[in-house]
Amino acid sequence: MIDAIKMRRSVRKYRPDPVPRELIEDILRAGMLAPSSKNRQPWKFIVTMGESKNAALDAMQCGLDRERHKPLLPESAHYISGAQNTLYIMRQAPVVIFIVNPLGLELGRSLTAEERIYEICNAQSVGAAIENMSLTATELGLGSLWICDTYFAYDELTKWLNTDGELLAALAVGYADESPSARPRKDIGDIVEWRK
Repeated sequence: MIDAIKMRRSVRKYRPDPVPRELIEDILRAGMLAPSSKNRQPWKFIVTMGESKNAALDAMQCGLDRERHKPLLPESAHYISGAQNTLYIMRQAPVVIFIVNPLGLELGRSLTAEERIYEICNAQSVGAAIENMSLTATELGLGSLWICDTYFAYDELTKWLNTDGELLAALAVGYADESPSARPRKDIGDIVEWRK
């Protein structure tokens, strides 16, 4: 697994080749094996391909168009062009998996301290699941891209997904059509504080 960690890259160019269902299921099973707070397993995976994927991404485009005129995230307006590029990448990938937290609470709702802690713990759990999925894709010879730009089209995608819970992320999966170099990482001495 350490090799998969070292070799994993955020892939932004995909070949059109279809991904066999059994490989997608292997990726999903890896996500399901992630640790989760209180074993809540706060995830649901919605796998889209073909026309279903196109319809989901059309909903995302509607959200990006709306965001330009009536923003849900006004302070993030300078990231819209990046989100548009992410949508282009998602259209290339043969598979897009939407990750939903079925235990998630309504976006924008005031939370009690306990609800806020649950949300944080569930988000950490889902993050572990997505990392497992991304590493498994790498081991299977596939590329992936962990996507958070779905938040710009949160309402539109949530309506299209038509499922209970909170949309947390998406994962594009397919055969890579690029071999990106490793991006620079901070030095361990700059980010670790040892205490005795």
